[in-house]
Amino acid sequence: MTATDADMPAAPASFSQPTAHETHGVLNQPPPRVDINEFTANIPLQDYLLSVGEAEGDAELEASGAVVGSAQFQDDARLAHRNPPILHTHSKYGQRIDEVECHPAYHRIIEQAVAAGAHTSAWESPGKGANAARAAQFMLFAQVEPGHACPISMSHAAVESLQLEPSLAGEWLPRLYSRDYSPELAAGKAGALFGMAMTEKQGGSDVRANTTRAEAADGHHLLTGHKWFCSAPMSDAFLVLAQDDAGLGCFLVPRVLPDGTRNTFMIQRLKDKVGNRSNASSEVEFSGTHGWRIGEPGRGVRSIMGMVGQTRLDCILGTAAGMRQSVAEAVWHGRHRRAFGARLIDQPAMTNVLADLALESEAATVVSMRLARAFDDDAGPSEIAFRRLATAVTKYWVCKRGPNHAYEAMECLGGNGYTEDFPLAMRYREQPVMAIWEGTGNVIALDVLRAMANEPECVDAFFAELRMASGQSQVFDDFTAELREQAAVVAKSPADFAGQARNLVEGMALALQAALLVRFAPAAVSDAFVDSRLGPGRRFNYGNLAPAADLAGILARA
Repeated sequence: MTATDADMPAAPASFSQPTAHETHGVLNQPPPRVDINEFTANIPLQDYLLSVGEAEGDAELEASGAVVGSAQFQDDARLAHRNPPILHTHSKYGQRIDEVECHPAYHRIIEQAVAAGAHTSAWESPGKGANAARAAQFMLFAQVEPGHACPISMSHAAVESLQLEPSLAGEWLPRLYSRDYSPELAAGKAGALFGMAMTEKQGGSDVRANTTRAEAADGHHLLTGHKWFCSAPMSDAFLVLAQDDAGLGCFLVPRVLPDGTRNTFMIQRLKDKVGNRSNASSEVEFSGTHGWRIGEPGRGVRSIMGMVGQTRLDCILGTAAGMRQSVAEAVWHGRHRRAFGARLIDQPAMTNVLADLALESEAATVVSMRLARAFDDDAGPSEIAFRRLATAVTKYWVCKRGPNHAYEAMECLGGNGYTEDFPLAMRYREQPVMAIWEGTGNVIALDVLRAMANEPECVDAFFAELRMASGQSQVFDDFTAELREQAAVVAKSPADFAGQARNLVEGMALALQAALLVRFAPAAVSDAFVDSRLGPGRRFNYGNLAPAADLAGILARA
């Protein structure tokens, strides 16, 4: 299944055939993939936004789809990654300023994302489908430029923690909900973005090993310590974990104090990362730094876990967005490039690979919309229990699938894919961070075991979701029955199964994706996914879909 010739855009004049004596004429190269509405072109996202996410209206998403698909936005994405942030610790006169200079293209991108509500629109206008609509906005912008999505995500996620402290919420939430963006650090700004600083060099994911101290002062605390990773250090405020006499606490640390002076926030260096190059990550030193407590004393982990749950969801959304970019670029190339007498997409081996990549992307999209719906403010106890387990399960698997998905798509473009002129080189570097941020694979898998042992209502809600798809596929029914038996054994003694935690979580994630596709996707998609991911001969290298798979039906949605 491929696009007909009538579906293909006419080749620009610059792609004309060379004359017999030309040596540098360009032929058999795809036209630039620009000025395409990335929302209206994304059939799975449109479908599942309505059917699974229960969101209504798409005018704003169509507008964002046109923005991110424009040549200007894509050029800004390229510039932002080619010109990474620069740290200025001091002014030219020697004053400590601790500022990070980002390329103007980065600021143009983040300004457009904020204006579209990709950060906090779900909180600003809550209700059924609000989180799915916000998730779709987030995914559209992250599809083309993922670096800015870090502060966008943290700003969305900070709301739940801030709500624990009404006095701080009254000051900061209106600024977080604002659609105004300004990169300057200044008091009284209409809009604000948030970051976080949790981990330290001696502990990493083991945040209870943190040594940063918080000493009580007049109505606030003074923090002293060092953070190994501080995300988006030019944000307006941060949620920070620090020890005080009651134990590990959560504190709000602004960059600018209420009187307009700079808080002590010494950026030691920027991290030289594999990817995520447009976004700054840093080490930061606190020395008498002002912070305001959020939540109960000694309950810092609990206070910040709401933020962690939301950012875990955004890791899934960001990976799904990256998969969509990979599929869109690979299929575009396959539909416009010819080899051995036919378009690449018509060559059977390539057809299978592209369809398999599209299948993975669609499965990530449908589960993203389902999880987003579970975060809406009308979610009852069963939905809250479901998302507690399902978000961790899905974060593990979808984010694990991201890097190899990006690589396989890059290979579809051949040598072009391996150059920085095309976006899949950036995407290949980008996808691993989603699997590392907010819990590496082992951290997430062990968190799933802990939830299964201590929160049985989560297990009941998860398998209730799977049962809604029962009776449609014997392969699915057999897989989930075996999974349920395994989960029951693990829940009784999780410590005995720590070494097999990944196997269990993988199975749970695949079953959830399959259940949603069985209920909401066309048969071409659901049948191929169940057979290839749950069937007895399942393999996870791309391009191994069975001869009976409806590749045409899958690619028609890509």
